[in-house]
Amino acid sequence: MHTLPMYPTILIDLVGSGLMILITFLALRYAYFLSTLDSKNFIWGFLFYFCMAMAAFSISRGVGHILKQILVLSGHKETWKVFSPYSGGFNTTLMIYLYAVIIYYHKGLAAYEAIQEEASKLFTANKKLEDATGELQKMNVQLEDMVEERTRELSESEKKFRHFFENSQDMVYFCNSEGSISDINQSGLEMLGYKEWPKDLNILDIFNKESELETYVKALHEKGFVRDFEIEIHNADGDPLQVVITANAVRDDNGKMIGCEGIAKDLTRLKNVMAQLADKQKLASVGQLAAGVAHEINTPLGVILGYSQLMKEDFPEDDDNYESMVVIERQAKACRKIVADLLKFSRQGLSEKTYMQLNEIIQDVVAVTEHGLNIDHIMVTRKYSEGMPFIFCDVEKLRQVFINLINNAHHAMEEGGEIIISTRTCADGQEVEVVVEDTGKGIPDDVRSKIFEPFFTTKAVGKGTGLGLSVSYGIIQDHGGTITVESPVAGKDHPGTAFTIHLPVASEQPSAESFESVLKLH
Repeated sequence: MHTLPMYPTILIDLVGSGLMILITFLALRYAYFLSTLDSKNFIWGFLFYFCMAMAAFSISRGVGHILKQILVLSGHKETWKVFSPYSGGFNTTLMIYLYAVIIYYHKGLAAYEAIQEEASKLFTANKKLEDATGELQKMNVQLEDMVEERTRELSESEKKFRHFFENSQDMVYFCNSEGSISDINQSGLEMLGYKEWPKDLNILDIFNKESELETYVKALHEKGFVRDFEIEIHNADGDPLQVVITANAVRDDNGKMIGCEGIAKDLTRLKNVMAQLADKQKLASVGQLAAGVAHEINTPLGVILGYSQLMKEDFPEDDDNYESMVVIERQAKACRKIVADLLKFSRQGLSEKTYMQLNEIIQDVVAVTEHGLNIDHIMVTRKYSEGMPFIFCDVEKLRQVFINLINNAHHAMEEGGEIIISTRTCADGQEVEVVVEDTGKGIPDDVRSKIFEPFFTTKAVGKGTGLGLSVSYGIIQDHGGTITVESPVAGKDHPGTAFTIHLPVASEQPSAESFESVLKLH
């Protein structure tokens, strides 16, 4: 019986065992490189451990096969029989390890996929969180810009309000529910007569009329505002002020009034100007009426005067009829003078103006009136400024003005006194000033505002017509000047009265020769 030779098989077994060991170690080396590229990759880790198991198995099996062939061929079969169970057991152990690795792969892969899924969710959540963080940062930057812009707008608004508050010519105030002023501008303090803000200042305490206060408080509580409400208040000195007030109530979130804010405009000066305009309109009306009456009366007066003078010639001077005609003539002349004053008051007469120095006019008046003053123990003190400029004026009318002022001063000093007449050129050189001051009893407060009104007089019946100062006022105004009165005179030890007249200086000043010719005419 012939058998096949075993050498090819043995050779193939030996070569195959060696190649198996070589290939598994090459695979192990490659798996190691893969695992180092991504140490967290589960598949590369499994492949590395699988290759380690295969490498161990290939060593065990390949070495076992090689050792078997060497021992059998060298005649040591018995030795192989001793090692054979150990080689088989080791191979079995390695196979169990290999199967365990494979089983671990399935379980590990499932765990890996679960972890990857959670990691993906975590990554997505983290991505959303990053996006949200970016949006939040963007919103934060925008919010900072918005806050900065709003702060800048509020700052500009506060500056505008502060500028309005501090520079307003009207009183701007804020107060609490009890009326105590918590803030007020400088114009308000000046209006109320305070240099500094008194902390106890209360808006309700400055009302003069209880009815106006009640209306103000009621409107704020019920309507929440007051619009253009004209009231009378008083300042720190107690002087009355006419103001128009606009105020708004300030309420809390529950609608309860916690204070108010308001603006008050001082109308006192406007009211005074309106009263003066009304007086001037009244004066104009009276002047027109006086002019008409004077013209109507002038003609019959002329007839009466003429017939009385003719009839007077028909009687001897010692006759009673002659005396009656003298009385009629005198009274008719008095009436004619009143008519002339009325015409002057209404400015119906012709005005003849020329260049003249104020001192010359006053000298003429004093020369005429001084004798009568001295008889009643009234001294005239002259304080004339030298080198006075010329004025362009109606000399006769200005003489009438100064005669009226001196006569009024004379009547105010029944028991004697002094009249001080002073002249000067004003600092700007555009006006001249004359002051006629007396040491009399002065003018009462309730009379002082009426002295320039026509037909107003405090003299007894028959001693005054009430036209002297009215006519004087009109004459001075006709010359572009002003006349004011002060009584009592400040800084004097007597009440007294001082009339101050300002007249404009002539735009052209005549030469000395021209002035001499003017003096000769007057």
